[in-house]
Amino acid sequence: MNKQAIRQSFDRAAASYDSVAGLQRQVCVLLDAVLPAPTLTRMILDAGCGTGYGQRLLAARWPAARLVAADFAHAMLKNTAGERICADIETLPLPAATFDLYWSSLSIQWCDTQRAIAEAARVLAPGGVLAVSSLGTGTLSELHAAFAGVDPHRHVLEFSPDQALANACAAAGLQNVTLATRSIRRYHPDLKALLRTLKSLGANQVGANRRPGLLGRRVWQAVEARYETLRVDAGLPATYEVILCTANK
Repeated sequence: MNKQAIRQSFDRAAASYDSVAGLQRQVCVLLDAVLPAPTLTRMILDAGCGTGYGQRLLAARWPAARLVAADFAHAMLKNTAGERICADIETLPLPAATFDLYWSSLSIQWCDTQRAIAEAARVLAPGGVLAVSSLGTGTLSELHAAFAGVDPHRHVLEFSPDQALANACAAAGLQNVTLATRSIRRYHPDLKALLRTLKSLGANQVGANRRPGLLGRRVWQAVEARYETLRVDAGLPATYEVILCTANK
């Protein structure tokens, strides 16, 4: 992925992010529910903190801990509190063996998984706990189906399987790796509303093989018609395959 494009996308999305980040908040709650309590919680890192919802959950659970929030989109950090650092979680400017808990919710999918997990292992103190959520290959399957075959370009973000996260943890020397998946389905009044939500979250097209221009009217109508076949009373569904991963150093 193009890191500069991702950073710019999330910087632009910062102002609207909280108004549409229901999925992100829901995933934070799920990750918190599977998180085993570290033996010590003096130092906590929220890696890829966004606007700080996970940070607030962690502060409520461990109010005495020193909590550091890191994100590489500077505009996102403006909405967080406490200690903040603008940094790429693949190359953290932080000392090794520092944190009792490394928390990262819905950030790893924008990174090279092995590099990000290797950095997590590096900054974790011995006995520390890693808690990560990401998105799996089943994410936005409806959108994939609607755009399938319209042209040679990629229109929907693609994510790695859960095994890639498990492999990265093993390669970094982490132990007691546990994986769980959850399927979250959210609904939108129409396809344009879904795409606006993804753009407001910063999760629009940021990878390779993007279409250079807009779809033609006839092609767009065909895509809309495909998606409309999935409509239910609640609206058009969008499925997110959430991966929850915990491990120990």
